[in-house]
Amino acid sequence: MDVSDTVRAGVLGHFGVRQADSASVTFLGLEPIQILRIPVADLVHYVTLGGSRHPMTDPTAMLADPEQGPRAELVLTLRGNAGASSGLPRTLGVLVATPAVEGVVLQADALLDLGEPLWHNAPFTAVLLGESDIPDVKLPEPAEPVRFLAVTPLTATEAAWVRIRGAAALREAWAEAGIDVRDPERGAVNL
Repeated sequence: MDVSDTVRAGVLGHFGVRQADSASVTFLGLEPIQILRIPVADLVHYVTLGGSRHPMTDPTAMLADPEQGPRAELVLTLRGNAGASSGLPRTLGVLVATPAVEGVVLQADALLDLGEPLWHNAPFTAVLLGESDIPDVKLPEPAEPVRFLAVTPLTATEAAWVRIRGAAALREAWAEAGIDVRDPERGAVNL
């Protein structure tokens, strides 16, 4: 079973396209990760391929199950072309490789802090994961389906807000302030 081909077909089908531009990111000891770039109207969707090849393992588990366990890919949606060739593919590769490198299980409301700009000159240094509108991709039994998690860029102030008050409180603040989190030029919400 080639998980990446199955996931690619699911992603392209969701967006109604036959192909997408892609970049490849490699890390020592890991299989290559591809980042698909799919423009739709004024939005650009960046989708990882490769994070779901293997199930994520609970870091407290004694043995990793090669078949069962959650699988995830990441989706970042931005307005315009910001980040297209400015380090964004590498950053997404780092984020989706976190389970293999650090034993983190990617899930909704997880805060991942890189401590450096997500792309060249970006004000964002962390991300908040959330539910995506891309449907899960089913894999043959006994493998669990591949989930897609939306990536929302955060400023250092917003990351601190999540640590103190939680993801729901930050999302509520964004909604009240009318913040478009897909705008790569946005500033932090006044917290």
